[in-house]
Amino acid sequence: MGFLDRLRGGGRARTADFAYLREWTRTHRGVEAFVEPRTTVTDVSVALVAHDGEWTRRVVGERGAHRLSDELGIPVYDVRKVGYPQRMRDYDARRRIERRRAMLADD
Repeated sequence: MGFLDRLRGGGRARTADFAYLREWTRTHRGVEAFVEPRTTVTDVSVALVAHDGEWTRRVVGERGAHRLSDELGIPVYDVRKVGYPQRMRDYDARRRIERRRAMLADD
């Protein structure tokens, strides 16, 4: 962890993020990790995708992405090379439909 990370509280945030990702992986089946590149807005992040397409995302940094694969024992892919899995897009589409139906039911 660099000096600027310490000033921003990055170490504590990353520790909490890793704890969250470990727990999420433990409570979901068929989890795969998709490492996302650094952008002008965020550092390297990872999207965890379960067998049913449910997903979560956290910023982990470059070293954290490598550590994650070793620690969680799950397949890790570079999203720039393989893209996101179709099941992730399908999950999002189902969620949109469910939200629309819930809004209509409230009317």
